[in-house]
Amino acid sequence: MSYYAWIIINVLFVFCSGVYIWLFQQNQSLSVITGQLLAQAGILLFLVNVNMYFIFLVIRKSKIRKLRTTLAKLSRKMMKVHIPLGIVGTAFVTIHAIIMLIELGNRIGFFHGKLVSGYLSISFLMLTLFAGYLRHKKSSGFRKKFHRTTAFAFTVAFTIHLFFPLY
Repeated sequence: MSYYAWIIINVLFVFCSGVYIWLFQQNQSLSVITGQLLAQAGILLFLVNVNMYFIFLVIRKSKIRKLRTTLAKLSRKMMKVHIPLGIVGTAFVTIHAIIMLIELGNRIGFFHGKLVSGYLSISFLMLTLFAGYLRHKKSSGFRKKFHRTTAFAFTVAFTIHLFFPLY
């Protein structure tokens, strides 16, 4: 039953982030709108990757065999696209960051909370990518936990960045 709650939380997160970005943030120019679209696409890609942890958690904890086998088949397919999704999401976020630094940096200041939270998010993203690279090269319990921990820290950081008020 808890997996239904997790699906609802994911849908609400995507919906709320979309509403917040498009209704409560001012869209000054086409480049800012492009940056927002790239950020939203990056959010979706990272959300798919972060949810892999919860799929594996349900596989381990569920007592329903049919659910476990269905999720195991899904997770095999997802593992094949985990790294490409992360790379594409990182590219989207990097382009978003460059656009927003150019467009908003001079206007609101490079040390505005929105940008500082973005710097923190990018830092955690780089750490997550490094941890993922280490895990890809040689998987161990420590490297698995390190990658998972940095991924969740990145998720928290970009959520703070997302909902940090611009003005």
